[in-house]
Amino acid sequence: MSNGLGFLRASSTVLQSLSGLNPSTLHFRGRIGRPGLSVLRFSSATSLLVVRCSSSSQALREQLAGESNAAMTMDPENRGDNIRKRFLTFYESRGHKILPSSSLVPEDPTVLLTIAGMLQFKPVFLGQVPSSVPRATTSQKCVRTNDIENVGVTARHHTFFEMLGNFSFGDYFKKEAIRFAWELATKEFKLPEERVFVSVFEEDDEAYAIWRDEIGVPVERIKRMGAEDNFWASGPTGPCGPCSEMYYDFHPERGLKDTDLNDDSRFIEFYNLVFMQSNRLDDGSLIPLLKKNIDTGLGLERLAQILQKVPNNYETDLIYPIISFAADLANIDYKKADERTKTYLKVIGDHTRAVTYLISDGVNPSNVGRGYIVRRLIRRIVRMGRLLGIKGDGKGNPEGTFLPRISEVAVSLSPLVDPNVKDNAARIYEELDREEARFVQTLERGEKLLEKLMTDALSGKNGTEQPRLAGKDIFLLYDTFGFPVEITEEVARERGVGVDLEGFEAEMEVQRTQSQAAANVVKLTVGGAAAELTAKLSKSKFLGYHSTEGKGEVVALLSQGVPLTEASQGEIELILDETPFYAESGGQIGDQGTIEGRSDDGSQFIVRVVDVVKAGQGLILHRGQVERGTITLGAKVSATVDAQKRRRAMAHHTATHLLQSALKKVLGDSVSQAGSLVAFDRLRFDFNLPRGMTEEEVQKTEDLVNGWIGQAVDLETKVMALGDAKKSGAIAMFGEKYEEEVRVVNVEGISKELCGGTHVRNTADIRGIKIMSEQGIAAGVRRIEAVCGEAFIEYVNQRDSVVKQLNSLLKVKPEDLATRVQSLQEELRSMNKEAAALRAELAVAKAQSFASSAEVVGPGNVRVLVTSLGTVDSDALRVAAEHLITKMGDPSAFVIASTSGDGKVNLVAAFSKSVVKQGLAAGKFLGPIAKMCGGGGGGKPNFAQAGGKLPEKLEEALKKAKIDLVDALSKAS
Repeated sequence: MSNGLGFLRASSTVLQSLSGLNPSTLHFRGRIGRPGLSVLRFSSATSLLVVRCSSSSQALREQLAGESNAAMTMDPENRGDNIRKRFLTFYESRGHKILPSSSLVPEDPTVLLTIAGMLQFKPVFLGQVPSSVPRATTSQKCVRTNDIENVGVTARHHTFFEMLGNFSFGDYFKKEAIRFAWELATKEFKLPEERVFVSVFEEDDEAYAIWRDEIGVPVERIKRMGAEDNFWASGPTGPCGPCSEMYYDFHPERGLKDTDLNDDSRFIEFYNLVFMQSNRLDDGSLIPLLKKNIDTGLGLERLAQILQKVPNNYETDLIYPIISFAADLANIDYKKADERTKTYLKVIGDHTRAVTYLISDGVNPSNVGRGYIVRRLIRRIVRMGRLLGIKGDGKGNPEGTFLPRISEVAVSLSPLVDPNVKDNAARIYEELDREEARFVQTLERGEKLLEKLMTDALSGKNGTEQPRLAGKDIFLLYDTFGFPVEITEEVARERGVGVDLEGFEAEMEVQRTQSQAAANVVKLTVGGAAAELTAKLSKSKFLGYHSTEGKGEVVALLSQGVPLTEASQGEIELILDETPFYAESGGQIGDQGTIEGRSDDGSQFIVRVVDVVKAGQGLILHRGQVERGTITLGAKVSATVDAQKRRRAMAHHTATHLLQSALKKVLGDSVSQAGSLVAFDRLRFDFNLPRGMTEEEVQKTEDLVNGWIGQAVDLETKVMALGDAKKSGAIAMFGEKYEEEVRVVNVEGISKELCGGTHVRNTADIRGIKIMSEQGIAAGVRRIEAVCGEAFIEYVNQRDSVVKQLNSLLKVKPEDLATRVQSLQEELRSMNKEAAALRAELAVAKAQSFASSAEVVGPGNVRVLVTSLGTVDSDALRVAAEHLITKMGDPSAFVIASTSGDGKVNLVAAFSKSVVKQGLAAGKFLGPIAKMCGGGGGGKPNFAQAGGKLPEKLEEALKKAKIDLVDALSKAS
């Protein structure tokens, strides 16, 4: 850059460092965010950005010159978006179908988040569904949190990452997979052959021979490794097989002697080939799979690091633009920053990507499940940002939030990863803004808690001899309030308080173990009943849209998943070829009823069906109890659904559709469904809303639905192509997976949704709706519970019965109930105050009567009283103590106690000024006494209160209190 003029290759890294300019802009003129910098011209045709920098901005000119040089040296083909495209195109040209990434919210209930590229193909690997293609290739969004503490610390750990993969479903196997991988690495991406090492499972001679003899990799660059590194298994049982991994050598100058592929300073594993060839049985034995599969994973961020020749994954153009923007907000030069600062910025870059994509896929911050992961990541970002000194939104508002602004950079990089992210941008920013603002308030509360913990530690209230913060308290500050351990340590050190870091690490280890167990295992089971049945049986035909009765044949009979040929008692599961029973899905619970038939000997059997669920692909599994006879496999049966319960479910299900439409009208179109339950006795509808509804809004919503019910509108159902259904305006449940053909339920002019549930034929069949409650269940998620139809009538009758009982008891008309209850409450409050005052007067009288029996102790002639006032509540005891302080004067010290009517112990200690000067503190003295009574407490040196739950220990505790107090005062000077 000379004379203030520079030519920058328009990589996303450079553009994002220039205050977030969108790389997709075709032409751009004018000033951009940094002082002294103007963009003269930018064209995507040449990928060149021409900038002018004033002579007064020397530091900026030097920085841009460095960025320009770095950008100019990067081969455009090695940008992240192009690496992804080249991978997919490579495999597409070799017969692989490019399939889209699945959501980060998996369909698999055994996995919290999508953690691997193979997850969407799990049913295929299980044999539950046939593959639509013999070969596939994907770029899969993934989130893993088991190594969250390593994010930013190592060069390669991430929470969000993209896994490029190629898959074969019984088509090609080891030889082709290895050949493809080698060709991709060394020919397509031009990695130097001498820098590529491979590992194989120690017993996999076949793979070893292919690498050595057919690919030509020298044996010194092929490493045999054990099962821990090179054998993939889904769990104790199920599909499994050896792996072969490819590593890149950053330091070939170190030679080939004693090379260790686990040396992260030299090698990075970038491609993993899994040869799924066996099925592990319960006894641990391996049997060959009928169809051998290939499952591979190539980390996009890792390959980008290699090809872009940067020190770590974070400094690639996939993540660095986010880091650079965050550094600008913090007024930090990333290149010159120390390692801790760089780590904080890397965490921000990584986590911002993760929360942006998770929220886009419908995961909102909460305290449970996936939502807790989002909340935890956001809190880490905010915490790191505050440590870096980021204040406000960078737009002049010091009270504003910064995370939405950083997320804008992640969104600008997302179109080729997931085009839906840009469409969901407004919702993403709203969630991030709300969560960051809420967490800042939490941090402020944490500061108050830290101050309290410090005060308690210094006063000895926490029960330690030396001032010390317990590990569980440090963890509470860290996990709940977002306080970094180093800040807690620093504050504690300044105040002379120790920290139990070992206890903190123990708490952290518990959390890590729970997190890993819950979120990062893909469980597959081949040979299980569901998989075998799916492979053998045709889909169950559902008759229940038109009838609650039907005839069918028992095509599968099981008990606890074990196939049977007959069953005469106990709980069983059965599948019919045709059934009127609705299987639980879409929020609607399964039907109940009976299945009857005759055994081979002509005797009748009856099965009471209590639940119905989907099993495998298209199978309907009935769970029930054999009430009579012996049911046999292949028996012809009559299936009868409980029609009354079905009508209840239908009314509630249709009402949820009307409820969603009403909420959109009352609250706005941004309201969307976040879950539902359609039961026989009620409905539950969850929806996105950042605030609680007002009473007026709830009533308006209820009135709208009841109005539509009264209009008696017919429902129309059609089976349509998914694309046509969406074009028609039908609402799809966010995150739900639909077949190519879908069922559309239309209430003309009111509601149109994709839904496979059962519904009433006319809105009048719902009869009425009553909203019972509206409440928050998670951050930004509200829940309405309501009743309809028969349940509505039962609810109204029950309420009416209660009102009639109250009318009779209180002898008032229904319209006067509220006034009468309010009057009774006021009378009760007045009486309670009078009773409390009387109890306090009684306690004072008791205390004063005991004061005359106080002993004079020690050289200071201190009047000492230790006694119990009997049954007195804690408030009355405190009042008595306050009077006793005046009565006994100075010098004096007393401990008085009582028991409450609920069996609890109350304790008060008070020391006069001269006693405190002698070195005694009431709070510290009372703690051990309360502990004897099964409790605790504390206070100031001159006055302290405590409680306990072991009244039987009170007498013993008071004896110790008197001995200790007399002893202490006798020794005092």
